Amino acid sequence: MAGVGSALRRLYLSVYNWVVFFGWAQVLYYAVLTLRESGHKAVYAAVEKPLQFAQTAAIMEILHGLVGLVRSPVSATLPQIGSRLFLTWGVLWSFPETQSHLLVTTLVISWSITEIIRYSFFGMKEAFGFAPSWLLWLRYSTFMLLYPTGISSEVGLIYIALPYMKASEKYCLRMPNKWNFSYDYFYSSILALLIYVPGSPHMYRYMLSQRKKALSKAKAA
Repeated sequence: MAGVGSALRRLYLSVYNWVVFFGWAQVLYYAVLTLRESGHKAVYAAVEKPLQFAQTAAIMEILHGLVGLVRSPVSATLPQIGSRLFLTWGVLWSFPETQSHLLVTTLVISWSITEIIRYSFFGMKEAFGFAPSWLLWLRYSTFMLLYPTGISSEVGLIYIALPYMKASEKYCLRMPNKWNFSYDYFYSSILALLIYVPGSPHMYRYMLSQRKKALSKAKAA
């Protein structure tokens, strides 16, 4: 029974990783194609659906960690996925005024290259039991460029969205109401921006330590 459970786990994770890989491959393909043909202002419209699918599917990774399907710590997975969902739905989808900005292009290209590498790496490991050394190197090295460009784009887009959040009062809850509770999306987004200040360097250092560990292990093997 344990062998059957292990096989089903690998099958599920393999299918999951390759499905999301193809979602991100679509994002990159449409982003580059549209950038060349129509310019950066048209990129969001071209990638919106595959972007929303691929990024929202990442919620499953939190569940995978919680139930023990994967060894990735939820404490590392949750903030990264949470921030990306906030950008995907809470900024880009919610405030169309941000969608034509150049930072959308740098964001989706940074995200998609990162995720194409990551999902293909894990997809190969689950499907075949190994990943080639060049893919391992890409998995643990490309973030050194793509993480700063991605994070810079995230911070920039949140900042650009702030005036529209304040003017529209979207997702705000004003007093009086039956819950006797108020909520301001604008100030919550400022708080999110402030969290990036200590959070981004911490995550970068964590990924550097993971890189050192993974590449050292590969050399010793």
